[in-house]
Amino acid sequence: MFRRIALLMMISLLMVMGISQAQQDQAFEVFVPEVVNVYPHDSAAFTQGLLFHEGTLYESTGLRGQSSLRQVDIETGEPLQFLEVDGTDDNNQPYFAEGLERVNDQLIQLTWMAGTALIYDLDTFEQVGTYEYEGEGWGLCYDDNYLYQSDGSSYISLRDPETFELIVDFAVTLDGQILQTGLLNELECVGDYIYANLWQTDFIARIDKYSGVINGMIDVRELLPEEEKAALTPGRQVLNGIAYNPESDTFYITGKEWPNLYEVQFVPAPDTTEG
Repeated sequence: MFRRIALLMMISLLMVMGISQAQQDQAFEVFVPEVVNVYPHDSAAFTQGLLFHEGTLYESTGLRGQSSLRQVDIETGEPLQFLEVDGTDDNNQPYFAEGLERVNDQLIQLTWMAGTALIYDLDTFEQVGTYEYEGEGWGLCYDDNYLYQSDGSSYISLRDPETFELIVDFAVTLDGQILQTGLLNELECVGDYIYANLWQTDFIARIDKYSGVINGMIDVRELLPEEEKAALTPGRQVLNGIAYNPESDTFYITGKEWPNLYEVQFVPAPDTTEG
């Protein structure tokens, strides 16, 4: 069987309408992660956002009453800085931290349903302000010009990095169809593309940031060994967390409560045709 046929079966679950094999071949390229290094990751970290800056990782973790902001040593997985996320929403519920991004010397951390983004000093983790926004906060990335935010819908919001004001929303599409809601999660901006974890799947979508078209799909199903996946809490062992290292042209990817952080390159999926 073709690897692409197996991928098609999964992708069809993500779309309101199925995609024929011919359509799929035209719609996107298929990649797999080629592992460069494996590092330890805190298996208590419910990873929501991940970014690389000057040799270390910055990580946002979620869950109410357990959310955190961390600077993490890649080699050991140990936090170099750690901050428990404080504060409550309008319903007096503790913040549920979500996506994370750096803009200059500040970190911006989304919250899930509070409509509040928390702003921190990059070096000290001191909270220096907030941004308010409508709707939910899921993923966030920055391309040195604009911020891109996912919110649980089929759209990505383009925002001003200085004010967080909404500029425009654009739909994400696959083969001419708007992507199903509830999929676009953690985001990473790299060149002309936005890489997006597809929530509750083992796939990462590569999105053209100018058109919103998904033109690549990374199949990560074989990355985490089955015995390690089986040991995780059912329903919470999902892929989430993408960070790009421009110095090595590699990606760091992990998942919620995964014991490992993987440094990978995305390479074309092998043709597994028999005969």
